[in-house]
Amino acid sequence: MEVRDVYKSFSVQGKPLMVLQGINLQLYSREFVCLVGTSGCGKSTLLNIVAGLVAPSAGQVLVDGEVVLGPGSDRGMVFQGYTLYPWLTVSENIAFGLQLRKMPKAEQQERVAYYLDVVGLTQFAKAYPKQLSGGMKQRVAIARALANEPEVLLMDEPFGALDAQTKEQMQQFLLDLWGRTHVTVLMITHDVEEAIFLSQRVYVMSSRPGKLKLEVPIALPEQRDLEIKLSSEFVDIKRDIIHALRDEG
Repeated sequence: MEVRDVYKSFSVQGKPLMVLQGINLQLYSREFVCLVGTSGCGKSTLLNIVAGLVAPSAGQVLVDGEVVLGPGSDRGMVFQGYTLYPWLTVSENIAFGLQLRKMPKAEQQERVAYYLDVVGLTQFAKAYPKQLSGGMKQRVAIARALANEPEVLLMDEPFGALDAQTKEQMQQFLLDLWGRTHVTVLMITHDVEEAIFLSQRVYVMSSRPGKLKLEVPIALPEQRDLEIKLSSEFVDIKRDIIHALRDEG
């Protein structure tokens, strides 16, 4: 996926407000990349442009060389809110996109069963969202996005609403899931530790207007556990990113 020279401005009280300026980034196949930045720097706006939910004022986004003109099954989206349909079971929520694509019933059932197993929720297939914890709901949302087998999985602070312990559990879950599926991921977060732990590269965004200020390669082993957050290598990377963000503040 490639973001080419993207600009975005909004009209505020009749005057243009530049939110994103000259954004260029590339996301390679099977890569996990995070965007971090201060509140209001335009992270979510950029992700919504990549998702095709918002049109750029200038520039373009390409997935496999095709220009993004709107939402598509080549991009899956996971939001901070779980966005599950409360009247559908876990299985029915995961199958929702497959039904819209009119996939044969047998194939739907096979794919739903596979992703239920991948996210560890097979025994909750017939449960409703109100019967699930926050972390389990987000697993269902991730399974629903993956069931469409997108080229890129887009994640907008997916663990922001979770308590600290559940959040760390979900970080380890997501890293293990990525290791199994190797789906390409672009995720935004305000949590620097989360970005370093999960990704292979981190982009730091400046604000007013939003620009990519720094690209940080994460030279940590691909197989990681939570203990790596205590390592000197991890702390050094965290220090560099925090200093870049502090300069923004």
